[in-house]
Amino acid sequence: MDMQVLDVCREISGGYKVDVSRGERIGRVSSEWFSRPDDERYLSLSELADTVRSRSEHSRTRVVETALIHVEASRTDPERLSLILPGSDTPVVPTHWSFGQLASQVGAPAAYLRQLPAALAGINLQFGLTSHRAEQIKALETDNGRIELRAVTGPDYGRIYDHELVEAVQRIAGNGTGDTRWKVPGVLDWSTGVYNPRVDITKDTTTLYASDRDVFLFLVDDLNPIEAGRLADGSPDLYFRGFYCWNSEVGAKTLGMASFYLRAVCQNRNLWGVEDFEEITIRHSKYAASRFAHEAAPALLNFANSSPMPFINGIEAARERIVAKSDEDRSEFLRKRGFSKAETGKIIETVLAEEGRPPESIFDFVAGITAVAREKTNQDARLELEGKAKKLLDRAA
Repeated sequence: MDMQVLDVCREISGGYKVDVSRGERIGRVSSEWFSRPDDERYLSLSELADTVRSRSEHSRTRVVETALIHVEASRTDPERLSLILPGSDTPVVPTHWSFGQLASQVGAPAAYLRQLPAALAGINLQFGLTSHRAEQIKALETDNGRIELRAVTGPDYGRIYDHELVEAVQRIAGNGTGDTRWKVPGVLDWSTGVYNPRVDITKDTTTLYASDRDVFLFLVDDLNPIEAGRLADGSPDLYFRGFYCWNSEVGAKTLGMASFYLRAVCQNRNLWGVEDFEEITIRHSKYAASRFAHEAAPALLNFANSSPMPFINGIEAARERIVAKSDEDRSEFLRKRGFSKAETGKIIETVLAEEGRPPESIFDFVAGITAVAREKTNQDARLELEGKAKKLLDRAA
């Protein structure tokens, strides 16, 4: 494995002193952590893989003509609809998600149909199916005691199963609990600024999630800190490698992966001090499975096995490259790169307040820009500033 980690001393507490005032704050993992109920939280990759693989093994996909689908309303339950698909006499019960997909396919308002009695909703849906111009849909059915219609998509939908993504992660991360360098993250102690990589994996701390319509995984290599330069007080500026990925085999979202370097993860699963963030997404189009095999899975493997030296060298180059020595230089440097007069003043003031001196190097300006970006409540404005900061850092490397 071509991995180089600089030798740094662990704090007496068993963790690592980090500086989270630098870099980006990313809340994507925290959003997942806040929204997941206990039954969507898993304590290991093997447990997660067993669940998503099992539902795949009990599923089948087929393309059917919409005009041949028969809608049945229950006589005993006024809110229950079922479907008879061509080639079978067994009723298929749509999930909440697939009902919305089916309604969308035929141009019917799902929210309105759900408010109607099943018989009336069935009449409207049947009319839409019979007159559906697209003529065909791809159905994903799962038999877990009763047959459910889990997904309804167009006939060219390129399904990547959730278990395929989880198994790709397992190939580099094992069980995700520390049997390899990749594991569920630890926790930052805000009172001391020490990041502790060793915490018990519980329903509250895990970052391995799956619902009936998606999976999301976040893992870090936080037992092997990387030193990329020194802080103003002479202590090492420590980073860890991390990645998260997601997928929905029922069409709720794309497949995607993000890799990055970060300084800490807090209890709420916010990522702090993030640098070198890279993301790829794959839409579930006709050739999605091929793109996953040839692009996404190898990219994840390459990141897991790659050396951090290009990242370290880029950070050090940005620290060493002095671009401004006077107030006039500082203002001119930022204004020429598209920052407004107000933004320019705020960035310079932020660096002065945090570092005790005005910005001089590329890295100083990047730190100031990302600090100002974190204060933006508007996501688009924040992403625009963070993008400018990354462009500066990339050019310095």
